[in-house]
Amino acid sequence: MTRTRAHVFVSGRVQGVFYRATTKETAESNAVDGWVRNLDDGRVEAVSEGPEEAIEEMVEWCHTGSPAATVEDVDVEYEEPQGEDGFRIRY
Repeated sequence: MTRTRAHVFVSGRVQGVFYRATTKETAESNAVDGWVRNLDDGRVEAVSEGPEEAIEEMVEWCHTGSPAATVEDVDVEYEEPQGEDGFRIRY
């Protein structure tokens, strides 16, 4: 199985609206590894690794996010997988 890695930066109303928690739930339900965290500038940063189809679903999900979020923009960079194991929220 070929793994791929997406590094995303999400802007809008994405902090304080359970964006990180629902990102983690979505990743785990899709067997995706990686992490998510809030940035000081108000954006959310996330890294997802897994099968290409699952990663594309995660990137698509980031455009909507949690029910309370208002996503304005998603910047995606594809990188070489680095062996993420499990999905966690970084603080």
